[in-house]
Amino acid sequence: MQKILFILFGIFMLTAHSQKGSVVDLNLDLLKELEYGNPSEVQLDSVFIHTQVDSIMAWAIDQNAFPGAQLLVAKNSKIIFHKTYGFHTYNKVQPVALNDLYDLASVTKITAALPALMKLIDDGKLDLDKPFSNYWKPWQQIDNKKDITLREILAHQSGLKPYIVFLNEVLKKNGKLKKRYVKASRKNNYSKKAYKGFFIRNNFNEKMYRMIEKSSVGEKKYKYSGLTFLIFPKLIEQLSEQSYESYLHENFYIPLGAKTLGFLPEFKNYPNKIVPTEKDTLFRKSVVKGWVHDENAALLGGVSGNAGLFGSAEDLAKMMQLYLNFGTYNQERFINKETLLEFTRVQYSENDNRRGLGFDKPLLNNSSLPLSKAYPAPEVSAESFGHSGFTGTFVWADPEAQLVFIFLSNRVQPTRENRNLYTHNIRGALQQVFYKAIISSE
Repeated sequence: MQKILFILFGIFMLTAHSQKGSVVDLNLDLLKELEYGNPSEVQLDSVFIHTQVDSIMAWAIDQNAFPGAQLLVAKNSKIIFHKTYGFHTYNKVQPVALNDLYDLASVTKITAALPALMKLIDDGKLDLDKPFSNYWKPWQQIDNKKDITLREILAHQSGLKPYIVFLNEVLKKNGKLKKRYVKASRKNNYSKKAYKGFFIRNNFNEKMYRMIEKSSVGEKKYKYSGLTFLIFPKLIEQLSEQSYESYLHENFYIPLGAKTLGFLPEFKNYPNKIVPTEKDTLFRKSVVKGWVHDENAALLGGVSGNAGLFGSAEDLAKMMQLYLNFGTYNQERFINKETLLEFTRVQYSENDNRRGLGFDKPLLNNSSLPLSKAYPAPEVSAESFGHSGFTGTFVWADPEAQLVFIFLSNRVQPTRENRNLYTHNIRGALQQVFYKAIISSE
């Protein structure tokens, strides 16, 4: 009898902790594997959702925001919406499919480099508040960088330069490639493949690191910088004593069952179709498909911390559900709860910086803004977090609403100059639908 009472008390405590706004990873119902369900099962208005999303997507395609896209939304560990729209390109030959693979662009930052860094912190191999130079030794001799902390870097509060166009180092003024850096076929010192017929010098990454070392550092205020995400893979390898890719697969992707998450899909023989990105007229002189769109990641051989990860919507949802559960998925703990809570909170609000650690957050006054000015939807909670990608990808998790939102598109098709996805805040409008559906069902 005493044992039964203990179990009942435990269930009561687990349920109590799962209430709105509290730490949700204690709720056993939320620890299970994602499964498919219907909006009505989680008290959402199914007709409203399908009507509104279909309308927004049709309008967005008509506005040439993207040739096609897909949306996956999970609530309470149930995938209650997963639907495709349009085609891979504007020639309307290949329809978008549910299992298509996308170039995730900067979503790579929070689904590859960031989980590895969080685990290394859990393992005591990194400290957020010690100088990054403690771990990345070349910075110990750089006056303007030796005292910058990992916390400042991840919150984009370090003053580091936003971006360096390393492509300028391999292109001549006439647009031709410099042969000392790029070869047309694999050779002894040129084994990193950036694209078909493009092999990068093996130590080109060291040139990139040196240029980052020499780069300027400005005032410590919010300025988005992806430079250290080019360094993180090498750092992760040094601290873990295994390759960046194997570390990710062993500790995250394989146990999650996220089979499509990974780099260099052209070498993986996936049955999934790969959605093309931009028609590159500068570097690769063709439509980029199956190879990372980001040029800096390409010059690292397609494996980086800033970009280069490919995956399907369903596998991305598993990663975001892990975050939503503050480190657990299918009753297995991947990252400590305290670490996830720290990484997903706003770090420097006093400096008008909305960012968490690596994760993006809503605008600081987001709930008071109209949809046209909000980021993302005005209805998301202050506890929510995610990231966007340059190619037209976007992932978001809201612990308060128990929502995972995955939007995948190739808005850079045929050119990156197409910014209608941003101009019309299409992702925010789609996200808002599910919050309105929650409101209308109560």
